[in-house]
Amino acid sequence: MASRDYVKRGASKRPAKKKPTPKRKPWRSGLVALVVLVGFGFGLYTLSQDPEPPAPVVQKTKPTKPKAEKVIPPPPEEKWDYVDSLPNREVEVKAKEQVVSAIPYIMQCGAYKNAEQAEARKLDIAFQGISSEVRKKEGSSWYRVVLGPYKLKRDAERDKHKLQRAKIEPCAIWKESQ
Repeated sequence: MASRDYVKRGASKRPAKKKPTPKRKPWRSGLVALVVLVGFGFGLYTLSQDPEPPAPVVQKTKPTKPKAEKVIPPPPEEKWDYVDSLPNREVEVKAKEQVVSAIPYIMQCGAYKNAEQAEARKLDIAFQGISSEVRKKEGSSWYRVVLGPYKLKRDAERDKHKLQRAKIEPCAIWKESQ
C-alpha cells in the first residue's frame, strides 16, 4: 500500500498569488502635516492680535441712608436655670466599699507532670514582673504554678490580663481552700 502525504493534500504545485502592496505616497502625509502646522500657526497669530478686553466700568453709587433700622427683639427668657446653677453645684458620690473576702483568691497558670516544665512557666511569669511558686499536689505527681494569694479578685484579674497580653495562658482564678 502506498503511503499518502496528508500534509500537501489539496495543495497546488504553483505558488499562491500575493496581493500587490499599494504604492506608498509619502508626499501626502507630508502635505497633511504642513497644512496642520500652518493652521496652528495662523490660529496663534490671530490670538496674539486680539485687542485687550475693555476694563469693566465701575459705577459710583451714592451711599443711601438707611430709612430705619430694623428692631431686633430681645432674647427669649431661659426656661432652664442649669446654666447658672451647674458651675456652683457640687455632687457627692458615695462609692461602695470593696468587700474583702476572708478567703483569699489564688490564680493557677498551669499544671505539669514534671518539675522542669513547671519551673519554665514560673520563669515566663517572672519575666512579666509577677512572682509565682510551684506547688506539688498532695498524693499526686502534678506540679502546679500558682500566683497569689490576692485579697481582692480585681488584683488577680489585673495580673491575669497582664499575663494574657504576654501570651501566657490559660490562667484560672478561684478562692483558695484552707
